[in-house]
Amino acid sequence: MTSASPEGAPIPARRPNILLITADQWRGDLMGPHRPFGSLTPHLDALAAAGTRFASHYCQAYPCGPSRASLYTGLYAHKHRSVANGMPLDARHPTLFTELRRAGYLPTLFGYTDTTLDPRGRAARDPDCGTYENLCPGIAAGLVLTERATPWLAHLKAQGYRVDDPDAGREAIFAQRGFGEPAIFSAEHSETAFLTDRFLDWLGVVGAAPFCAHLSYIAPHPPFGAADPWHRLVDPADMPEPVRGADPAVEAAQSPLVAALIGQIGLTGHLIGLAGRAADMDRSLIRRMRAIYAGLAHEVDHHLGRIFRALRENGLWDNTLIVFTGDHGEQLGDHWLLGKTGYYDQSAHIPLIIRDPRPSADKGRGKLLESFTESVDVLPTLLEAAGVPTPRNCDGRSLLPLCAGEEIPADWRDEVHWSFHFGDIVGRRMEQALGLPTPRSHLQVVRAKHLKYIGFAGLPPVVFDLSADPDELANRASDPGSASLRLEGAERLLGFRQRHEEETLTGFLAKDGQLHQEGR
Repeated sequence: MTSASPEGAPIPARRPNILLITADQWRGDLMGPHRPFGSLTPHLDALAAAGTRFASHYCQAYPCGPSRASLYTGLYAHKHRSVANGMPLDARHPTLFTELRRAGYLPTLFGYTDTTLDPRGRAARDPDCGTYENLCPGIAAGLVLTERATPWLAHLKAQGYRVDDPDAGREAIFAQRGFGEPAIFSAEHSETAFLTDRFLDWLGVVGAAPFCAHLSYIAPHPPFGAADPWHRLVDPADMPEPVRGADPAVEAAQSPLVAALIGQIGLTGHLIGLAGRAADMDRSLIRRMRAIYAGLAHEVDHHLGRIFRALRENGLWDNTLIVFTGDHGEQLGDHWLLGKTGYYDQSAHIPLIIRDPRPSADKGRGKLLESFTESVDVLPTLLEAAGVPTPRNCDGRSLLPLCAGEEIPADWRDEVHWSFHFGDIVGRRMEQALGLPTPRSHLQVVRAKHLKYIGFAGLPPVVFDLSADPDELANRASDPGSASLRLEGAERLLGFRQRHEEETLTGFLAKDGQLHQEGR
């Protein structure tokens, strides 16, 4: 027996619980078939064995706010236009959480969504205006844990730790110890442990109705500091060497953008108490940084194991659909860079595991799929599971059929797309370094199996022959022998934008013989 949504679509009589888990700055190569960082995720590996792992999954933008805007709306960044932290998300866009409410769910947040709210209709001095740490429309607050981290700081103070500068948030806590030293707090009082504890408290009293929760961990995001034993659990000697040219000048020759990034990105905010250029890190420092990063990921996996165990003990496991993913990656010294930046795979390749508990997904369990998937696919996947129609202008496709073991459709994408707005609307450092106005400080990536093409609004393009150069070290845009590759990349990008411009400009879809304007 089924009921109906407000649009008339059938809603499954036994809706699954929905648990969406994100980890900030989690690189795709921490998991999957190729693991340069080693085996750090036994509990996520077990989740993948019970579900489906998507090995070629990419975000649509970075940093955090833009990437999550695409995750939560199912739209590419040129549609939602929240292309930088602090740029508002238009209130007219449906979100994953507003749409799940149509099926009777109350989406509940543990962590943060990094959303900048639409300022229209708000007072000019409203403190919600201008910050990117608001709640995404449609989600309720279970525990809000932004970078200010007030609930965690209160917990630390109650445990007897020093909290001298609460306005400085989490970074002031990490700054009490130097890089490479264990954090001042014990493992059971870490940010990751605290958030997990509060989620488990809530999980114990969710009641009989199907729940929907978004658990958003900040780890392994900088600053790279961890509690004992996580800070020393991974041996730096086991960490892979960075993927990069022989010296910074080799990478800088690819593009004026990379040259500017190498010149400007520093250690401050990444490695506690250290300063200087990221490009000047020696191999020993890079290996130590990577070991702490891997330890933070290991810690997240440990606490996810606690959650999965609690779901089983509470009788919820067999009816809980779990998605694990990230918002974007991290350079970790690759290409002489830190953070999420530029156009390299390290910043855009992220994990995706989907575990659908229903019998319909039995044929897909344990599968590893190499076909391209994108963050915009998460929204239609979860809405289909809930029995809610996907908004007509959504750019993603549901992955549930693939989780059920169905063959890859003939019309499945053979490329992924992401964008990066590298302008600095306040300080204009990049604009000054590159001689560009802010509106032209933008790039768009099209990445296929064999090529990557990066188109800029105000700089020459970059082309990589991924078949011969999988590490993205040599820009072939000016190579006459690679002219066909450059042309193919440009045509792929033009075709992508043309398809989406047509949708945006017309704004109409035919349905039941009538024309319906998008967004109305």
